[in-house]
Amino acid sequence: MNVAIRILVDQLNARLMRKLGASRREFFDTIDRPALMPLPAEAYQYAEWRRARVAPDYHVEVQGHFYSVPSRMIRQVVEVRATEATIEVFHRGTRIASHARSGVKRRHTTIPEHMPSAHRRYAFWTPARLLAAAEKVGPSTIALCEAIMRTKPHPEQGFRSCLGILRLEKTYGTQRLEAACRRGISIGSASYRSIASILKTGLDKSFLPDTTPDADPIQHGNIRGRGYYH
Repeated sequence: MNVAIRILVDQLNARLMRKLGASRREFFDTIDRPALMPLPAEAYQYAEWRRARVAPDYHVEVQGHFYSVPSRMIRQVVEVRATEATIEVFHRGTRIASHARSGVKRRHTTIPEHMPSAHRRYAFWTPARLLAAAEKVGPSTIALCEAIMRTKPHPEQGFRSCLGILRLEKTYGTQRLEAACRRGISIGSASYRSIASILKTGLDKSFLPDTTPDADPIQHGNIRGRGYYH
């Protein structure tokens, strides 16, 4: 069928157009063909662009995966170009990072050169500063943040989860967040998603301290009370 269609198309393009005095093929050869440019050397790649702010752990998130950029870019706004195979990060028109794209969720792709030994001098957050913020909530929150950072190859890679957990205090309050962290530790779920789920479903409430005041003593004629024995 395609061969038959090609024959008919060639015949159509060669047919003389009476009002114009030439065929479609002649117009193409004299007007269009001389203006054609050569095809690109590389195949076209579809790309999506978006802006992102570099997190305290010097990574940017693209569809659930975290890609590193030079640590000097912490808190800077960058542009991310994502294709099917690569992730490129630009700052003011200059490419500062390039990674092979990964489909693994909640994991980090980190280039060692992005982690200079003097990284903490430039970072707004450090493990000590983060744990000091967790201390304001309670000991279970400190323990949970420490557990998160221990599971990472580099403590800074746990900053995003820890800061997310600390922000939950604004929504649920100090007591509930501390209770949720206590429950998370007891069941071995040290992650932001787990703590957020515990709070959302109210599972933290069984770990809240008992603040119910002692009830007043029962007054009844058949109850002698402690005064009877003195």
